[in-house]
Amino acid sequence: MDNPARNIALVPPPDRRQSETALAIARGTARLLRSLGFTCISELPLPSGRRADLVALNERGEIWIVEIKSSVEDLRADQKWHEYRAHCDRLFFAFTQDLPCEIFPEGTGLIIADAYGAHLQCEAPEHKIAAATRKQMTVRFGMAAALRINRLVDPQGHAEFWE
Repeated sequence: MDNPARNIALVPPPDRRQSETALAIARGTARLLRSLGFTCISELPLPSGRRADLVALNERGEIWIVEIKSSVEDLRADQKWHEYRAHCDRLFFAFTQDLPCEIFPEGTGLIIADAYGAHLQCEAPEHKIAAATRKQMTVRFGMAAALRINRLVDPQGHAEFWE
């Protein structure tokens, strides 16, 4: 008996909201974060109603948010990044080597990335979040990750829940 779940790719297709450049930056950044002991989830809805490009969680419970910027115009159009600080211990911007570091806001970390990897150019200052916020974000991270895995196993069995 053929099981249709076996034919589902473990890597979901791009959702078409991001440019190819943004997808490449996200991929390289996720590789860097994994090398630093973090697991990542992309496009995570936050309690504020915003959606973070990448959220990373390590075994110590530290939460980093990385905003992907593919162009100067992308950065200039983004006025929401300030709101992400309330949901993470450190806030970063990830971008290609074509963009100058000087255009990014002070008080954020900088990651230079391409599709194959990334380099932590400037460490983000730490601003520890409250325990209740940490728990809320950790549960949100785990629920979103589990839901995505469940959708791979049973794509027809899940109504839209979080995303």
